[in-house]
Amino acid sequence: MTLRRFRPYFRYLLDNRRTFFTAVFYGLLYGASSGLGLPAMVNYVFPPIFDRTGPALPTSVIAAIALAIPLVFLLRGVTGYLNSYYVTLTGTRILEAVRLDYFRKLQVLPLSFVQNRRTGDLISRGLADTAQLQNTLTVLANDGLKQPITLIAAIGYLVWQAVATEGVWLVLVCLATVPLAVLPIRYVGRKVVRRAEQMQAQLGNVTSQLSENLAAAREVRAFGLEARETHRFGVTTSALVKAQMNIIKYAQALTPAIEVLSATGIAATLVFAYGADVKLESFIAIIVALYMSYEPVKKLGALNSELKRGEASLDRLEVVLNAPVLIADPATPVVVDRLRGDLAFEKVSFSYGDNADSPALEEVTVRIPAGTVCALVGPSGAGKTTFANLVPRFYEAAQGGVTLDGHDVRALRLADLRRNIALVSQEPVLFNDTIFNNLALGLETATREQVMAAARAAHADDFITTLPQGYDTIVGERGALLSGGQKQRIAIARAFLRNAPVLILDEATSALDSDSEAAVQDALRHLVVGKTVLIIAHRFSTIRDASMILVFDKGRLVAQGDHASLYADNELYKSLYDRQNSSAN
Repeated sequence: MTLRRFRPYFRYLLDNRRTFFTAVFYGLLYGASSGLGLPAMVNYVFPPIFDRTGPALPTSVIAAIALAIPLVFLLRGVTGYLNSYYVTLTGTRILEAVRLDYFRKLQVLPLSFVQNRRTGDLISRGLADTAQLQNTLTVLANDGLKQPITLIAAIGYLVWQAVATEGVWLVLVCLATVPLAVLPIRYVGRKVVRRAEQMQAQLGNVTSQLSENLAAAREVRAFGLEARETHRFGVTTSALVKAQMNIIKYAQALTPAIEVLSATGIAATLVFAYGADVKLESFIAIIVALYMSYEPVKKLGALNSELKRGEASLDRLEVVLNAPVLIADPATPVVVDRLRGDLAFEKVSFSYGDNADSPALEEVTVRIPAGTVCALVGPSGAGKTTFANLVPRFYEAAQGGVTLDGHDVRALRLADLRRNIALVSQEPVLFNDTIFNNLALGLETATREQVMAAARAAHADDFITTLPQGYDTIVGERGALLSGGQKQRIAIARAFLRNAPVLILDEATSALDSDSEAAVQDALRHLVVGKTVLIIAHRFSTIRDASMILVFDKGRLVAQGDHASLYADNELYKSLYDRQNSSAN
């Protein structure tokens, strides 16, 4: 059952077939030189040297015979080294491929999939669980071939000795202890698999907590939570250590259990050898062959434990690798270039997850003509952000349809659709790269002049040129080296550069000081010209330029119009507006 679980992932081995089969070749040589070479050396090299009953052999002959010892160990050492080298090389390439596939899958999964899981746990799956899978596949590819060959060679030598030497067949009775070694292997395997799942999950908890703490570094210091966070992390890591030791407790018990069985077999061999009057050199060779048959059994037992750990990691990885891609390109997409921005919703409903009883949007129907600046207002959780997120297909409408220039957005290629949409969020994300490269994300083919022109239009050029490296300044993780206003202006510059016909503004000024807000508002007034704009408004001061206002409440579109008509006719809009005005005053 376990091997069948790994079968689909053997393709990673075949993708590296040259290094893999090279490793297998040297592994086979190593197994043959160990299981067959060492017993044969004991049987044929030592007797001529220590047998004093016949005529003395010349020193040159003795030296030639003795040379077989370093030659066997040289062959064993070189093939073992080359096998390990090529196994490691194959494993490293497998790790790269598995992690790339995992990361590639994360890029196409719906936002809901990523948002419903802890970031640290996803990181742990992409790092620790992929490393465990890589280790399991390479150990399986290596020991899964090398150790059986060693075992077959050793038993083959024993059988040959039984046929060639009178009385030695009795020794083969002692091989009955070899199958007994399977019993502790099966017992340990059952114990390890569940504990391996617990350990990998606990490792995800540690990574998640560490990631959460680093993201909240300022809050931890502001509220004096250093001791509390250290205690919490200590409790989590202690649980990880306990889970790890539970695996080690069983896995490490396997080796002494098999060694006791092998020692029992060797002791029984000694008794049978005495009764069968076996010669010393034959007996020593048989003991070596017996030992060489128990050694691969012991390593195959460790391989079984490794497979159980790999299976636990595979269960966690397949949550991502086998997750359905719910938002993808259609089989026969409608080919479009630049769109006008005529947006329409037709009886659109949407729920997050299985929460169908409380839909985020319910039968929303509205048309937003191209070039309209449209504000989305309503209480928190009314459905404003969900409405905007359905346009670029961050989420998929459960019922109804969203159209852009008359085309259902589900009929367009995602790249074509999103190329016609620009987004400026409340908390813009910058990558740990240069300012220039962060700006150029808006348009991959942009020249340096175009990038700088967009920065000037967003009032970002003034502060960029004062930085030590100017446009080549590294902004730090999530733009940590820049202020909120500076990050917001870079995000607006990206939107200028993209020059998309549809623009989504998610309260782009709510967290800014008055000076930064004035600069950003001025940049936005120029940015929205000629575009279809959706403004997710949490503050009513941001909707003064809107020509159309949509009022949402509990997932429903309850009113639409301009400010004057809504203030006069819609009680919800009037109460929201008056409440903010009184707070501001």
